[in-house]
Amino acid sequence: MAALVLQWPLALNPGYFSHDELQWATFADGDLLGPWRDVSAFQYRPLTFSLWMLLSRWLFDTPIAFHTVLAAWGSLNAGLLFSVGRRFGMAAWPAAIGALVFAAGPFAALVHGWAGCIADLLWLSCALCIASLVQRTARPAVAALVAAAFTGAALLAKEAAFAVPPLLAVAWLFDARQRRWLAAMLGAGAMAALWLALRLDVLLHAPREGAQYVLSAANAPMRWLEYQLFAPLVPVLEGFMTLRRTGQAAVSGCLWLWLFIAMWRTNRRLAALFLLGGAAALLPVLPLSSSWNHYGYGFAAITTMAAAAAWRPARRSARAAISAYAALTLLHGLGVMLGIREVGMVQTRFSPALATAMRDHAGSAPLRLRPDPDAKAWMFHRLAHDIPSYDGVPIGDRVQVVEGDVPADYRILADGRLVRLP
Repeated sequence: MAALVLQWPLALNPGYFSHDELQWATFADGDLLGPWRDVSAFQYRPLTFSLWMLLSRWLFDTPIAFHTVLAAWGSLNAGLLFSVGRRFGMAAWPAAIGALVFAAGPFAALVHGWAGCIADLLWLSCALCIASLVQRTARPAVAALVAAAFTGAALLAKEAAFAVPPLLAVAWLFDARQRRWLAAMLGAGAMAALWLALRLDVLLHAPREGAQYVLSAANAPMRWLEYQLFAPLVPVLEGFMTLRRTGQAAVSGCLWLWLFIAMWRTNRRLAALFLLGGAAALLPVLPLSSSWNHYGYGFAAITTMAAAAAWRPARRSARAAISAYAALTLLHGLGVMLGIREVGMVQTRFSPALATAMRDHAGSAPLRLRPDPDAKAWMFHRLAHDIPSYDGVPIGDRVQVVEGDVPADYRILADGRLVRLP
């Protein structure tokens, strides 16, 4: 409940953040089994897409209900994280604070506030269920079966679930190398290997649905750095913008080093877990060409709890580092939540106004919209991009958002309203 209260800006968001949420309102009337049949798709995520269609069918017209469901789901993930931390030996208060910082931080804020991240909610739920159930069994065979089943479900949600076997390897390494963790790792690894064998050709050769999916090992160092620096970087909304703020990124780097040194001096195993566990959670996304908040969802879970676990044995100076980093992470998370809510409020005016303008638009030329100088143009590029229809009005490629001195049919005000130009 505390995690849900902290996410009130997300739960009470009256609108939507990006074009894909508007797209799936159109797709919602489709066949729920359709995503399961398209096995040649680059993004074969049938569990995610079927659930997204179902939620959009039920809840799209009531955005606050939709967002409350997502925020509550994120809170359940935080509850699972708390439970896993406790069974790993964390004290109650550090585990609770760590789980809350995770739930309200900038990585989770985007996941819990954007319906386009249902896949991330799903795969991390599966990973946390594996950890929780393996902790409750002493039988390696049961651990292997549980891990294989939930890893299969996670892979049906998102390819980020390839992080599950490495994460289980980290659990085995840091939890006395117990056989149950080794068995779980092997079970999850077998499922991931089977999935990779079935999907490798598609993943390597199918057309990419976005430039961010182009893979290169050379991207890994830069991506790793961006994820380390993002959490305390308060003014930045999305992860790919991290290194564009050079001075602020440098300050963030100093804060990260302060935290890591404090953890190293307190407990070297926790500091190593902070590094290795975070890297394991990021393995599938490090080769990508850009970093995004939701790609760091699992990373945030393990690094936040590792830092929280260092609280009890830490001295005063180390606690100052942990506290400062946690406070900035929460402040950044609040900023991301308010940014998402701002876009949602603009969308409630812009999308209906766009539909009305499209109804009145005659001719084959696209309707051109020009944001005012005080309007945030990136919002409208997103909210008008590749929307099949809105409120029953076809849109598609019939609208263009233009800037500068390009002739336009309408001005876009900062609050999302449209004003017809003479």
